[in-house]
Amino acid sequence: TFSLGSLIYTDTAIAASAAEIDRDVKAGLEKLYVSSPAAKELSTKAKAILVFPSIAKGGFFVGGQYGDGALMKAGKTVGYYNSAALSYGLQVGLQKFGFALFFMKDSALQYLDESKGWEIGAGPSIVIVDKGTACALTTTTAKDDIYAFFFDQEGLMAGMGLQGSKITKITPDKEQEI
Repeated sequence: TFSLGSLIYTDTAIAASAAEIDRDVKAGLEKLYVSSPAAKELSTKAKAILVFPSIAKGGFFVGGQYGDGALMKAGKTVGYYNSAALSYGLQVGLQKFGFALFFMKDSALQYLDESKGWEIGAGPSIVIVDKGTACALTTTTAKDDIYAFFFDQEGLMAGMGLQGSKITKITPDKEQEI
């Protein structure tokens, strides 16, 4: 179980270690590849894949979401990141989900590397891949900067999105400031 408080006020007592993140990222990718052959195919051409295996999202008029992940190149972890967002408006519920960003262009990956916290919606273009898009997506038709896949959704909350999420590089196993 999780609460909105744990989404917004994360401290080192509950911060994941690098080994935990790596384990969860590997398991998350396996789940994604089983549920989406398009993701598996895209992984063969992606420059890198940023995987957030467990994003916790909750809200009651004011909402938040948070999760840790890893950037993978050629099957190896090359960096750790967190994804956090705050929102307000008509919303209520709790939800857990994972997502993976498939970086198809070097310029998109360079933007991630050079930013001091990338707010999704600014910078490289992202295509959210749903079941309909996935049916038509192949490595030859994938021409956008980044493709995003959601997986492993649990709980009830209206809508899943990435707009406004801020992705920031972290160093697991050391104290983090949010």
